[in-house]
Amino acid sequence: MQIHATQQRSLWYDEVSATLRIIDQTRLPFEFRVVDLNDVDAVCEAIINMRVRGAPLIGVAAAYGLALALREDNSQASETDAVAALLETRPTAINLRWALERMQKGLQQVQRSEAHAAALALAAQICEDDVATNLSIGEVGLPLITQLAEKKADGPVNVLTHCNAGALAAVDWGTALAPIYLAWQRGIDVHVWVGETRPRNQGASLTTWELARQGVPYTLVSDNSGGHLMQHGLVDLCLVGSDRTTARGDVCNKIGTYLKALAARDNQVPFYVCLPVSTIDWTIADNVADIPIEYRAPAEVTELLGQDQSGALHKVRITHKDCPALNPAFDVTPARLVTGLVTDQGIFPATPTGLAELKRKLDQLCENSLV
Repeated sequence: MQIHATQQRSLWYDEVSATLRIIDQTRLPFEFRVVDLNDVDAVCEAIINMRVRGAPLIGVAAAYGLALALREDNSQASETDAVAALLETRPTAINLRWALERMQKGLQQVQRSEAHAAALALAAQICEDDVATNLSIGEVGLPLITQLAEKKADGPVNVLTHCNAGALAAVDWGTALAPIYLAWQRGIDVHVWVGETRPRNQGASLTTWELARQGVPYTLVSDNSGGHLMQHGLVDLCLVGSDRTTARGDVCNKIGTYLKALAARDNQVPFYVCLPVSTIDWTIADNVADIPIEYRAPAEVTELLGQDQSGALHKVRITHKDCPALNPAFDVTPARLVTGLVTDQGIFPATPTGLAELKRKLDQLCENSLV
């Protein structure tokens, strides 16, 4: 993404200092701060406190976290402990587990004395694959926008999104925002309705920030405005991301996604979910209750972080002192409300049949790579 007139990733490994460097997303949009993570404990803290966030990005961060742990101690016990600690950080997003399983599988083939170097190389590959995958999602999803643009007599294609599924949620490009970025780069008139995404306001603080830096037109709206906009014909398309998608097409994403999907269905607005295939949990085919839903601190609901006129940051309480609050971080959108799944391998129906077709394609690709 474009930051300060230069291309910038959300995360990168600095070989000179041998540290993992991240954009601290808890400081945005008020302050652009780069933080160095020097060990696995620092990576765990960054994931838990959402300095790095977004399903693709925390998977990459976890991969580098394991590599940092093996720099300190390359034993099998160190690997096992590091994986366990990283898995505990964010239970819902499956990319975290996927990345660590890929790391462990690769490390089975190397001597323990070579574990750190091998882990670092594997993490770098996962990092580069993430960039390529999200660009592919953008290219696959781009026709959804171009076709709407061709049908409209005038005005932009209005896309409603939720949370932050852009470049900040991945190493680069993002998932739901990738088709939008490509459309804008290719001269298509597009406008984004950005839902604020309470309680952590990732839409308000992160999506608006990165859209502004790419020059993409956008308007921030309250979360409860989505249905109203759709009723008045002001939304042509909904694009959201996913933290975990089941083998039958149910989508677990940031809390509030389900309500937008319901409004989209009621108003005949296409509702697409953009995700890398690594976000699909093939082990859950029936019971969505098997998806672990993360519950975060009630203070995220009862308090807000903001900036005063002098530029100083303050956290303020918006409720009375003893107000109880519940803070589920995710909800599940039933497959019946999803128009289609935009993946790096193509667009597939959010149905058991559609997911089975995608699985066959992935199996065929795996077989071909072994030939």
